[in-house]
Amino acid sequence: MQQIKLHDKTFEIYIPETEISAIVHSMANQINNSGVKDPLFIAIMNGAFLFAADVMRKITIPNAEISFIKLSSYSGTETTGTVNQLIGISNDISNRNIIILEDIIDTGITLNKIMSLLKKENVADIKIATLLFKQESYKSNISIDYIGKSIPNDFVVGYGLDYDEIGRNLPHIYKLKNE
Repeated sequence: MQQIKLHDKTFEIYIPETEISAIVHSMANQINNSGVKDPLFIAIMNGAFLFAADVMRKITIPNAEISFIKLSSYSGTETTGTVNQLIGISNDISNRNIIILEDIIDTGITLNKIMSLLKKENVADIKIATLLFKQESYKSNISIDYIGKSIPNDFVVGYGLDYDEIGRNLPHIYKLKNE
């Protein structure tokens, strides 16, 4: 399936499942070899659920935990510019080493909100791991520690990423086809 149609848009394969797997494996190895102790991974839902599951299966660090936070800033294919916190973290995370797992970082608006929320919790350290990074769209000055793949400012779906809530289940990452 080289092309797919979701709602009213056509997408073509951009990053095949095998490349995604290699990216995840490489990133997990970097984290495993980073020296971080007792990390709490925080996956940003909904998009990062597949990425987080695949990374966590490859993490060998003792006492690694995972939790989830849900924020939203998209409507269709456009960012709304406003981040709405929907589900937060319920346990005490003060003095924890946090590793944020994001599916994609583009403008950095969501990341800025996450960082401000976590800093209020007096965490020990925060590292950021993202599967995809849109450097040309990035407007934040927050350093990203682990970048799986930098991509241009294309709209992408699959492997957790959605277009109006569909397409998350696709094994490959597809980009919007210019028509």
